[in-house]
Amino acid sequence: MSQDSTLYVGLDVHKDSITVAYAMGLDEVELFGKIGTTHMEVDRLCKRLQSKARHVHVVYEAGPCGYGLNRRLVEKGFDCMVCAPSLIPRKPGDRVKTDRRDAFKLVRSLRAGDLSAVHVPTVEDEAFRDLARAWSSGRDDLKQARQRLKSFLLSHGVRYCGLANWGPAHRRWLSTLSFDSAWQQLAFNEHRRTIEDRLAQCDRLEAALHEAVVSWRFYPVVLALQAMRGIQFTSAVGLVSELGDLSRFEHPRQLMAWLGVTPSEHSSGSKRRQGSITKAGNSYARKLLVESAWSYQHPARVSKDIQSRQEGIPKPIIDRAWDAQLRLCGRYRRLVARGKSRQVAIIAVARELAAFIWDIGRMGMTLAVPQSEQPA
Repeated sequence: MSQDSTLYVGLDVHKDSITVAYAMGLDEVELFGKIGTTHMEVDRLCKRLQSKARHVHVVYEAGPCGYGLNRRLVEKGFDCMVCAPSLIPRKPGDRVKTDRRDAFKLVRSLRAGDLSAVHVPTVEDEAFRDLARAWSSGRDDLKQARQRLKSFLLSHGVRYCGLANWGPAHRRWLSTLSFDSAWQQLAFNEHRRTIEDRLAQCDRLEAALHEAVVSWRFYPVVLALQAMRGIQFTSAVGLVSELGDLSRFEHPRQLMAWLGVTPSEHSSGSKRRQGSITKAGNSYARKLLVESAWSYQHPARVSKDIQSRQEGIPKPIIDRAWDAQLRLCGRYRRLVARGKSRQVAIIAVARELAAFIWDIGRMGMTLAVPQSEQPA
């Protein structure tokens, strides 16, 4: 067999094992076997694959095991792809799933060019994304802890007459509460203690984000996005850490599709039917995008907060952010006036907001926002 033939390799990766299948060129797919996930066993696999062919293409599905295997295979000189599991072609009647069949399917799909690759971040970008996700998880835990305390108080007939927004007045009122039963008082104190711990955790992580983002290569993009309405520091950090390098999207429509805010479609012949958004891609980034879009339901204006965030930002970016405000606020009003619900209008605004994020983010990298300037 010619040494110039391409070897296609499919890896079904799990926590403790990797099932390997391969095919030389257009030959039948064969089972290589099952190996462990240690560096020694992966290196041994690499040597055996290199002895079979000069050109080796490897693929495995994106999953909880991360990108460490991809980086190790790339270091060994392999062409490695991490594919999107939801976009792997599947036969409607195929109801049998095993590691062997999954590895075979990956080889056939890779050879046919039917797989869609996911973006593999650099080690630094992945580390910063982990920090941003830790802050997001801390905020979610804080919301759940607050809800548990509210449910506890409601079950015992305790209600706050003012605005229960966890402000100073609300927290002072909580400190005055007491219960007759010692067990109930202990439960109440533990609920309050959990909230205080989560608050301290969020403060620590947010301070770490402020400190770490200055040395991050996408810091200019974070600064540029904060010039827009509805995108503050934590929103900008969360979006950029999930999106990564915006230059990988050649057109804003690709970013919209990646965020899952494009309409689903089922068209045939002369009939064209569009449904709800696809909700494909990164759910956390889509959540941040929609939350930011809600700020455009109000008339366009530059508040003191936005003005302070725009200090030190190049004027082309500020002008573009104002253009976004005028267009998106006007679009929301027009859609609502036509009878669209507020939720549908906001999704339409979020879709266009993604295009402005694509444009302003790329402008931030091009114009090189000074890293010594950071909005308050």
